[in-house]
Amino acid sequence: MESNKAQQARFGRQSSLAPPERHEDSRGFDDEVEVLPEGIDPRVRLMYLANEGDSEGIRELLDSGTDVNFKDVDGRTALHVAACQGRTDVVQLLLRRGADVNLEDRWGSTPFADAIFYKNHEVIKLLEEHGAKPPVAPMHVQNAREVPEYEIHPSELDFTKSVNITKGTFCSASWRGIQVAVKLLGEELFTDEDKIKAFTDELALLQKIRHPNVVQFLGAVTQSSPMMIVTEYLPKGDLRAFLKRKGSLKPIIAVKFALDIARLVCLLWFRAGIMHTSLISDEI
Repeated sequence: MESNKAQQARFGRQSSLAPPERHEDSRGFDDEVEVLPEGIDPRVRLMYLANEGDSEGIRELLDSGTDVNFKDVDGRTALHVAACQGRTDVVQLLLRRGADVNLEDRWGSTPFADAIFYKNHEVIKLLEEHGAKPPVAPMHVQNAREVPEYEIHPSELDFTKSVNITKGTFCSASWRGIQVAVKLLGEELFTDEDKIKAFTDELALLQKIRHPNVVQFLGAVTQSSPMMIVTEYLPKGDLRAFLKRKGSLKPIIAVKFALDIARLVCLLWFRAGIMHTSLISDEI
């Protein structure tokens, strides 16, 4: 007879929204458990089998009446576990047997969010096909009146001829007939508090600063995923690219560039109280 008392299953891969110390604590756990404890609750055994990818064992448990949507003490289900591990066959089986694709664990993470966090793309696609709700953008508001004035609907951005500007962060796009630069923050980073803070801080700063030596802020996508910051596009690239093309600068040009950079640094300090500490050529 199954006990109603919640039990906990521990694996190497934890919830995408679990606190950092939980991920640290789990590093000593193997992703595959060779021998399961005797007398283990069949519902917890289901989670271990999902972790190992044992589809046949899962079928036997489900056929015997084990609840496919059983939650352990952390609110995790077998589908959460399979999504973390990228077990596509197990995910398919659990979904066919009635697994709830949108159940949240104690931290609010769903199997879909876990699959995104661990970059299990086949599982992501499968869960989407079965009605998984995408993660809510961290800056999303419930009341339409609270949507920022700068908000751009993602359908306005055309990435058909997009090219990468920097390593995976910025790319070009077309917006209302002009070429723009777009900084992306994908769903896989929605659980990274440092990345979210950096994104919101940059967004707040760009709204404050208007200066010829600062790229012009045009708007942002904050109510859907991925989140984006849209700025003017600088076709000549950064200073490093410019120096590679032109070589050494004439003294008068070098002084002009230095003065422009100094004016910007002063503006940031006196207008926003910000000290720029990364004046390297590929960021100018």
